[in-house]
Amino acid sequence: MIRLIATAVLLWVGVAHAQLAIEITGAGAQRIPIAVVPFAGESALPPGISTIVRADLERSGLFRGLELPPIVPEPTESSNINYSEWRARLADALLVGSAQARPDGRYEVRFRLHDVVKQQALGGIAYTLGKDQARATAHRIADFVYEKLSGEKGVFSTRIAYVVKRGNRYELQIADYDGANAETALASFEPIISPVWSPDGKRLAYVSFENKKPVVYIHSLMDGKRHVVANFKGSNSAPAWTPDGTRLAVVLSREGGSQLFMINADGSGVRRLASSSAIDTEPRFSPDGQSIYFTSDRGGTPQIYRMPAGGGEPQRVTFEGSYNVSPRISPDGKTLAYISRNGGKFQVALLDLANRQVQILTDSDRDESPSFSPNGRMILLATVIGERGVLSAVSADGRVKQRLSAAAGDVREPTWGPFTD
Repeated sequence: MIRLIATAVLLWVGVAHAQLAIEITGAGAQRIPIAVVPFAGESALPPGISTIVRADLERSGLFRGLELPPIVPEPTESSNINYSEWRARLADALLVGSAQARPDGRYEVRFRLHDVVKQQALGGIAYTLGKDQARATAHRIADFVYEKLSGEKGVFSTRIAYVVKRGNRYELQIADYDGANAETALASFEPIISPVWSPDGKRLAYVSFENKKPVVYIHSLMDGKRHVVANFKGSNSAPAWTPDGTRLAVVLSREGGSQLFMINADGSGVRRLASSSAIDTEPRFSPDGQSIYFTSDRGGTPQIYRMPAGGGEPQRVTFEGSYNVSPRISPDGKTLAYISRNGGKFQVALLDLANRQVQILTDSDRDESPSFSPNGRMILLATVIGERGVLSAVSADGRVKQRLSAAAGDVREPTWGPFTD
């Protein structure tokens, strides 16, 4: 549970005013057709476990939920499956289950996944849950299905963070990956920017202007407590966690210009990483912690560079185009997402670090702040439409596109949280 903080500057806010609505604007090819049968008894857990699971799988771009006429009686996890019948219904996979009330007021949800093509069960789990845990349980079931059928971990149980501006108020919100269950962790009349998840998913580092200047904070999502990490003379900005969560790279102007520094998570041990007369900003660590990618204009125009995490001579990484910023390295360290100016448009580009191939993933005009999902399959981003920021997502191959929009407010600065236990 996110605890909310309040001071003379900050506002206490409860559940967010509006959930994000997801619109799928493009879907991947060769999606696996899966039949998700309504779970017996799930009407007691609205909107229903199977409804959420189906939506999760379809949003991934890897699955296509089959629209089938009602089946009487509905098969459950204990039913004998007639695989030929389901193959005739064009299903490659089948998910069946049930939800049953327990005497203690909780529910037991059981499910079983079947490979229709190979005519075999792939496994299942039983969960005991409270009524308020139905959505989280459905996400876990979708993660199970995704991993069994794709061989990769699903991200349906992960969370995202983003900033919403409503009038003159800024809100740092935390939500499920699909925008549901949004809560406001911090609200202020001054800007909040650059949120970034700690590797364990229990903390957020961000920049707040509540003291009339940019200051870097670390905010615990377990108890709502926070502390200042960097509040030096001048600007303090662009925090980025080391993979072990003990330190951050930050951008400070305390020695003139915007330069990269390393700092411990408790604010001690400040050390400059590079010396130049250029503006160096937007650091991000490689997954192995050995390198830092960052944006710099040291070559005359904003480009992305890489340097050893302990300091050393930077090497330029991007060469196509005169404006490339906001580097985000994929979880496997093989590709780099960033914002590139392309024909006057600011779009998400993906660079294969091995073969140097660049692919433009989006077709929008003003993209910002790309963020990889923890399995590397999707990229969350903000895009500006009619001077209003909305969140979008695009698959790493560019085939699947989604838009997540709130009913009101300007949504920016998205960051996708890590896998958590």
